[in-house]
Amino acid sequence: MAIAANLKAIPRQGWIEKLSIKNAESVADHTFSMAIFGMVLSDSQNYKTEKILKMILLHDLAESITGDFTPQQKSEHEKFILENNAFDKILNYLPENLRKQYFSIWEEYQKNDSKEANFVHQIDKLEMALQAKIYSKQIKLTDDLKPFFDSAKREIKDPNLLKLFNQICNN
Repeated sequence: MAIAANLKAIPRQGWIEKLSIKNAESVADHTFSMAIFGMVLSDSQNYKTEKILKMILLHDLAESITGDFTPQQKSEHEKFILENNAFDKILNYLPENLRKQYFSIWEEYQKNDSKEANFVHQIDKLEMALQAKIYSKQIKLTDDLKPFFDSAKREIKDPNLLKLFNQICNN
C-alpha cells in the first residue's frame, strides 16, 4: 500500500517538461480522475466495470517505483523494461492468486489487445485532454496545449468518448 501511496508524490512529467507547470497533477490525481471516468463510462456502455477499474488502477502503478517519464526522457522500450521490472517487484508483495490476476490485467493493458484495454487507453487520453483544458483556464495557455489535444484526438475512436472529447475542447 505504501508503494501505491508514492503515486501521490510523483508529478506528471509531461506538464512540467512541456509547459513548465510548477504544481502539476500527480500520477495519483491522474489515476483517480481516470477511475471516475472509467466507472461511469464503462457502466453506461456495458463494459466490465470491475476489470476496467482494475486496469486503470494498475496501469501507472509501476511509476510508484520508476517515476513518470516522457518519451523524450526514456524510449518506449526502456520505459517498458523499467516498468515491467517495477511491476514485478510490486507483485511480489502480494499473494500468488492476486499476482497472476493483476499481472494478466497489466499485460492486457500493455498489449492493448482487448476492448477493455483499448477503452482504458482512450480514457487515458480523454483524461489528459480534460487536464489540458483545466490548465488552459488556470494559466491561460493555448498554443502550448495543442500537442496534448492533437494526441488525444488521434487516439480516441470510441464515439461516446469522442463526443466527450469534443465537449471538453469546446468548453
